[in-house]
Amino acid sequence: MSLITTTESLAAFCARQAAADFVTVDTEFMREKTYWPQLCLVQVAGPGEAVAIDPLAAGLDLRPLYDLMAASSVLKVFHAARQDIEIFFHLAGQVPAPLFDTQVAAMVCGFGDSVSYETLVSKLAGVRVDKSSRFTDWSLRPLTERQLAYALSDVIHLRPVYDKLRRRLTKSGRANWLDQEMSVLTNATTYTVDPESSWLRLKVRSTKPRFRAILREIAAWREREAQTRDLPRGRVVRDEALLEIAAHAPTNVEELARVRGLGRSLAESRMGADLLAAIARGLALPDDQCPREESAGDLPPGAASVVELLRVLLKMKCEDHHVASKLVASAADLDAIAADDGADVPALAGWRRELFGKDALALKRGRLALAISGTRLRLVPLENAGDAPASQD
Repeated sequence: MSLITTTESLAAFCARQAAADFVTVDTEFMREKTYWPQLCLVQVAGPGEAVAIDPLAAGLDLRPLYDLMAASSVLKVFHAARQDIEIFFHLAGQVPAPLFDTQVAAMVCGFGDSVSYETLVSKLAGVRVDKSSRFTDWSLRPLTERQLAYALSDVIHLRPVYDKLRRRLTKSGRANWLDQEMSVLTNATTYTVDPESSWLRLKVRSTKPRFRAILREIAAWREREAQTRDLPRGRVVRDEALLEIAAHAPTNVEELARVRGLGRSLAESRMGADLLAAIARGLALPDDQCPREESAGDLPPGAASVVELLRVLLKMKCEDHHVASKLVASAADLDAIAADDGADVPALAGWRRELFGKDALALKRGRLALAISGTRLRLVPLENAGDAPASQD
């Protein structure tokens, strides 16, 4: 097994790959006890060489790897890239680019929503992946031969998967369908955590603006605390405790100490003082600046039935064109289209409009009908239903 543990060997490997058209990349990491993922292993494969890189090796400088990830002439191929890219962005301050995500590409090629790596390898490379080491502790050293074989298989098999997906995309003329998704993945803001928005992660049932104002402040405090101390959010204060604090708004140490899951020691500590200060900011916020429940989800009367019809049309279109419905239109897109013909949503722009959006609007306007033919649905243009012709299959 090829395990790189020195800067010299890493630099030599990366120099060789700098001439490659693409490299496949994967990472193994741990984050059960930390806020930021702890990178434990990086696997990279070029067209004829695959290595595992040990970032925990003493004295190893990952700069040659970061430079390769930033090289504009080398395509970086990942599967379900978001978490891997988050690691590179956090450590190097830069997003790997250009980028190809085989999970997204598989959605375009008709493999369904969020297809697994194992499924793709089985169908496109004809290999059954051994995932017995999936839950191993990658921070322990030395790594075993079995661990390394498992880790390297992820990038070795990704090479034929990428090649076959690329060929399918080229043949179908759908290569540009990935552009928007790749632009999101390569945008640094995708991996930038805004503490002020962290409260939106929580399952909030209360619609009271003051409750939401306090929750926003204390969740932002917890996010900053977790980042600074490199601890999981729940190790700072659990979600349930945050919700209770927002509901009861304690204003002193005695009241804070009564919150279940906190205790007096935390209430009397520096963290307790900072938490009380965050509560005070939420209480002091003017009423008109308190966050209120979003009303965008409220549909006009009768629009719920339109959404259901659009959902049927979406499923039909995606089955006919062998593309994952998740990639074409979200539930929020369908709600927006049902409420507004001019909705600013991806489903009404670019290739999505051609595949689904135009017919969605025609169906909504009464220019198309859905009919059953045998066991299949089909679209029927309605005559004299309007000036604009219905889109044809």
